[in-house]
Amino acid sequence: MVLKKWIGIVALCCLAGTAGAQVTGGERAMEFLRLSNSPHVSGFGGMNVSATDEDIAFAFQNPALMRPALHNQLGLNYNVYYAGIGIMNLQYGYNVEKLKTAFAFGVQYINYGTFTQTDDIGNQYGDFHANDYAISLAASRSYGQHWRYGATLKWAHSMLYDVKASAVLADVGVNFFDSNALVDVGITAKNMGFTLHSYSPGNSEPLPFDLQIGITKQFKHLPLRFFATIHHLYEWDIRYDNPADVQTSILNGADTSTKKKSYFADKLFRHFIFGAEFTLGKRIALMASYNHLHRSELGVKDHTAMAGFAFGAGINLNKFQVHYSRVYYSSAGAYNEFGLNMALNKLFGFGKGGENIHWNAVYPDEYVQ
Repeated sequence: MVLKKWIGIVALCCLAGTAGAQVTGGERAMEFLRLSNSPHVSGFGGMNVSATDEDIAFAFQNPALMRPALHNQLGLNYNVYYAGIGIMNLQYGYNVEKLKTAFAFGVQYINYGTFTQTDDIGNQYGDFHANDYAISLAASRSYGQHWRYGATLKWAHSMLYDVKASAVLADVGVNFFDSNALVDVGITAKNMGFTLHSYSPGNSEPLPFDLQIGITKQFKHLPLRFFATIHHLYEWDIRYDNPADVQTSILNGADTSTKKKSYFADKLFRHFIFGAEFTLGKRIALMASYNHLHRSELGVKDHTAMAGFAFGAGINLNKFQVHYSRVYYSSAGAYNEFGLNMALNKLFGFGKGGENIHWNAVYPDEYVQ
């Protein structure tokens, strides 16, 4: 059981650490910050910086996506990951009219479980716990008719056995929406910051920085939209440097090594996530996505199966949203996620006190036509 949990932790590092494939995925601290923060996001391939859904989760994909329409929305999800690892996300949004600013608060928590402490010959000395968590505060404002900009400040903490680390990070993002063409573009720089305490004292471990751009295209007379997200824009080659791709030969008494292929197409598409969403009426949404990086890194060479694909569904009610996703991270099998969003201002009020703080306010969504 302990071995399974350690395998689960390694899998999380591989899934989160996409900056350099199977090896470099473990080179950065706080890799858990790359993980999807909701089943809705997971259904979109694990990241999306241009989805103007009425879902508070996307405010932590791109802080510019936080807006007044998400006022008083609470998002909750707790799912059991591989090897019994528990992942919890909480997100809450509130719009402050006087400041003309929309705020969002988020908590991400990962519980790796309990482990038995032993020495190198198997003597047991009790149990220990391992977990990661991050606390985030985001703010967003509008600029002109089509633009929003925002930033997120994060404090992240990690505890693995008796080794601890913490860091302060920030995301910044902008969002542009053309209501005539129904095109949405988002750009986000994520996880910029510095470590306060390192796993290894005296060493400054790099953080999981990423630069992403996304585009979403809706159709006026068709309940369908397509989206694409491009990640790791700051680095071209994020392909795993596989020794099997190198040929070694002896020419004129000297060893020479050359790669069999350039793998241009593979290097290019590892940066992309593609997907589509189909809406049935105004209440039900179905989505599917493809993440080439996940498929390339986590799919078994001779049996990739559905690795890299993700599917999702959402039910949008007046006071609640229910989201489900089934994600095929690897050839080993799928992972199911469930999440619930609640419109607190529609569920209950605080009388005159609530009116003073605009608790019951309902703001139209500028992105909904």
